[in-house]
This record gives sequence, structure tokens and C-alpha cells, in this order.
Amino acid sequence: MDTAPRLSHVGLYVHDVAKMIEFYTEVLGFVVSDGADDGRITFLSRNPSDHHQVVLVRGRQTDPEVPMVQQVSFNVGTLDQVQKAFRKVRDAGCEGIRPICHGNAWSVYFQDPEGNQIEMFCDTPWYVPQPLGIKIDLDKPAAELVAETEAFCRDRDGFMPIEEWRAAISQKIAAKLQA
Repeated sequence: MDTAPRLSHVGLYVHDVAKMIEFYTEVLGFVVSDGADDGRITFLSRNPSDHHQVVLVRGRQTDPEVPMVQQVSFNVGTLDQVQKAFRKVRDAGCEGIRPICHGNAWSVYFQDPEGNQIEMFCDTPWYVPQPLGIKIDLDKPAAELVAETEAFCRDRDGFMPIEEWRAAISQKIAAKLQA
């Protein structure tokens, strides 16, 4: 494989297309980028470089109590944006809201109207071995969360600046590509 694959989009089979479109556009800020006239498939995006990042497809056949995916994750770039997303989903009354620090990321998890887990996150400047998750208070000032996270991470075995981890993983990837 010559180029590294990157996550492009996620498709979800849904029961109530209109309700899901409303959630993804009104709460998460996507726009409808395309779709079938009969409503069987709708494409949504937040990035003009991507025709679609989420696809909603009518016709979910599974138990409505069982989510269709483990999670759909969106990198929102900054801690301020994670906090903004947290306030927005809280104000929207979303279920399952869980603000979490993974050491290497700040996240807010929540459910869309059909129970699929969504994550809005941003990277931190640090690496600590995963899995790791501690509850955080996204109502605190960002500077306070940054200081708390750095102190927490520095106390963990395996802590390193993210750039060191990226250099190490780059070497692993390069070795794999040469094999």
C-alpha cells in the first residue's frame, strides 16, 4: 500500500432519517451535502474537502436497543472546541454524556438519537499508554484542564511528548512498509 489509509466517512443504517438529519445538522453542525430524492440516503459533511463524512441510510434492520456502531469520532481540533461541543450536546439533552481525558486526548462522548456513540475530541500534546480514561469537568477553564492533564500524564509510566511517540510509531510504520 503506497499511501496511508485515513478514515473518510461513516455510514449508519437508521430508523428515523429526518430525526437523525436534524440531530447531525442542528446539534453537530453538519450540512446536507447530497442525497437521494426519495430520502433513502443522505450525505452530510462539515468539511468542503469531503463530499461526505457521515452517511445516513434508511432501513436499519437491527434491534433499536442495540447501537449500529461502537463509536463515530470527530476531531474538533482544540480543547475549546471540545468544551463548546460538550455545552451544545448538554443543552440539546443528549443521552450518555461522558467527558473523558485519555491523556492523549480530551473527549466528550454522547449518544445520537438512535443510541450510536459519538465522540468529539482533540489531541493533547502528550502520549501515555492506552487504554486510559478519567472523568473530567469540561466546565473548568481550559488552562486548568491543560495543567491537570499534564500533571496526570507526567505521573504515568510511558509518558512522553506526543512528537516523540509519533517519531517512534513512524519508524514502526516505515519498517512495516519496507517488509
